[in-house]
Amino acid sequence: MKIGIVCYPTFGGSGVVATELGKALAKAGHQVHFITYSQPQRLDFFNENLYYHEVNIPSYPLFQYPPYESALSSEMVQVVAGSELDVLHVHYAIPHASSAYLAKQILAAQGIHIPVITTLHGTDITLVGKDESYAPVVTFSINQSDGITAVSESLRQDTFSHFNITKEIEVIPNFIDLERFNRQKKEHFKKAICPGDEKLIVHTSNFRKVKRIDDVISIFEKLRKLMPSKLLLVGDGPDRARIERRCKDLDMCSDVRFLGKLDAIEEVLSVADLFLLPSESESFGLAALEAMACEVPVISSNVGGLPELNVHGYSGFLSDVGDVDDMVKNAAYILDDSRLETFKANALARAKEFDIAKILPLYEAYYEKVVENAKMVL
Repeated sequence: MKIGIVCYPTFGGSGVVATELGKALAKAGHQVHFITYSQPQRLDFFNENLYYHEVNIPSYPLFQYPPYESALSSEMVQVVAGSELDVLHVHYAIPHASSAYLAKQILAAQGIHIPVITTLHGTDITLVGKDESYAPVVTFSINQSDGITAVSESLRQDTFSHFNITKEIEVIPNFIDLERFNRQKKEHFKKAICPGDEKLIVHTSNFRKVKRIDDVISIFEKLRKLMPSKLLLVGDGPDRARIERRCKDLDMCSDVRFLGKLDAIEEVLSVADLFLLPSESESFGLAALEAMACEVPVISSNVGGLPELNVHGYSGFLSDVGDVDDMVKNAAYILDDSRLETFKANALARAKEFDIAKILPLYEAYYEKVVENAKMVL
C-alpha cells in the first residue's frame, strides 16, 4: 500500500508517533511518504520504502503570516497524484485535517479520489481544538474524514463531548518500539550521576503548564528527605527557566540536573528508578510508556488516558492531580529495595502490551477497511 503521512516534525507526541508508525510501515513493505515542513526528528534511517516531501512555504510581504495550510494542501495534491497514493493519514487535527479536506476536493476535481484518515492525539481536541477560533473547522474536518482514530478511549470520549462528531472513532493506542526502548547497560552513567547509590528519578516533557513541573519539584523535594535521591529533567519549554530558579531557591541544584532536549532518551531511562508524570492532562502518556519499556515504574496523575496505561499498584501508581503527598507516599513505597525490582518487571510487562508489533496490524487493517469503504462509495 502507498501511504501518505502528514505530521508535525517535532519531538512532540503526535510527531513521534506518526514518524515511528511510518518507519514501521516501511519496514513491513509499505511505501510511505512523509509530507511536512521539515524532516521529522525521528526519521533517522534510510529505507527504500521511505520518502520525504518538504512543504515549501513562500514568503511574500503581502502575508503577515505565511499561509502554511494552503502550501500543505498543494503539496498533498502533488504527492497524492504524483506517487499514486492509496490513503492519506494526517496526524493532529489542526491544521492537517482541514488541509487534507481541501486537497481531497482539488484531487476529486481531477478525477482522483483519495481517502483521508485523521488521528487525534490530544491537545488538538482537549485544548487548541476547543478554541472558538478553530472549533467549527475542527468539527467539519473531522466529520469529512473517511476514517478517524484516537490514541485512547478517554480522548475518544472527550472528542464526542466537545464536538458534534457524526462518525465513529476507532481507538488505536500509542505504541512502543521495544527494539529501541529497552533497559541498556549504562551502569557507568548511573554511577556518575548517583555516586552514593542514590535513587534516580526522571521526568521528561515540553515544560508547559499542563505538565505541572512544579509538582515534580515538590515531589522530589519531599522524597529526597526520605531517601538519598537525584532528579533528571529532560526537555525544554516555557517553564524551564522558572523551574531552574525554583531549584536554586530550594538549594537543590546539586541534586537536580537539566538535560535539555535529548533524542536518545532511552539511555537516560535505562538508569532510572522511577518516572514522574503528574500532568494536568494526558491523552495517552507516551513518555510514561517509553519509561515503562525501559523497566521504570511510573508515578502519574489519574487523568485522561493514563489509567488506560499505568496500572495502579502494578506498573506504578495513580493519584489525583496536584496530590503531591500521595505521590510522594507511593514513590517511597515503590523505591523500597524490597519492592523496586518487582515494579520494574511489572512496568516492562505492561509496556509489552503496547509493542508496535501488536499495534501495527491494527493500523494496517484500518487502512484496508477505509480504502475499501471509499471504493464502495464511488
